[in-house]
Amino acid sequence: MKKRRFWVVSMATLGLLATSGGAATASPDYELAYWTMNEPPGSRTMRDVTGHGFDGRIGRDVAVGLRSGDRIAYGFERLEPDTPPTRPGHVVIVPDDDRLDPGDRDYAIGMRLRTRDHFGNIVQKGQATVPGGSFKLQIPNGRVQCWFRGSRTSLLVTAPKPINDGQWHTVRCERTRDGVTLIVDQRVVASRAGWTGTIANSWPISIGGKTNCDQVDVGCDYFAGDIDYIAVDVDDPGW
Repeated sequence: MKKRRFWVVSMATLGLLATSGGAATASPDYELAYWTMNEPPGSRTMRDVTGHGFDGRIGRDVAVGLRSGDRIAYGFERLEPDTPPTRPGHVVIVPDDDRLDPGDRDYAIGMRLRTRDHFGNIVQKGQATVPGGSFKLQIPNGRVQCWFRGSRTSLLVTAPKPINDGQWHTVRCERTRDGVTLIVDQRVVASRAGWTGTIANSWPISIGGKTNCDQVDVGCDYFAGDIDYIAVDVDDPGW
């Protein structure tokens, strides 16, 4: 069984970010959704173990039940970028639910992953121009990026170093009233100050690529690698 995640950002680091104009607030700590990705081979339902019911549909091309030491993960094969045909079976989809939208809350997405490639959307809700805003984590050039687009502005943060070394890494991105902060392997690596505003759209959460794409005019940005878990934390569940 996977252990719950504990994210520690030192007060010294938070102080440095605060004085340098970065984002510095308490982390969202209510577990809204937690997908352990522990299902056995052949499974087609990704279970949310929080009991909140945010189960997902696993695409037929996603490898389930991959073992790596004491970990069990999902595997996403490498697909050539912007090359037809589309592969909707490459994606895991969690149906839209208003409770999964960031709204005005402090909101964080965390995960453990490994890859040797240098492109792809890891997880997202909505796409670049959809009404209501959107968010996503992606890995261009092997460097994790986190993007929140809200009613007031968009904030993008980028890790300074690539992590496409084939090793397991933890990644967490937090959106608060003060800004967006990116944490890799429990170290703050990038932040931007500002308030994105409300984010609430009618799109599902997609893992492993886009849901609305044609690989011609709109690339599907399929992720290549393995994902061990994904979790969503908020400061206030809203119910």
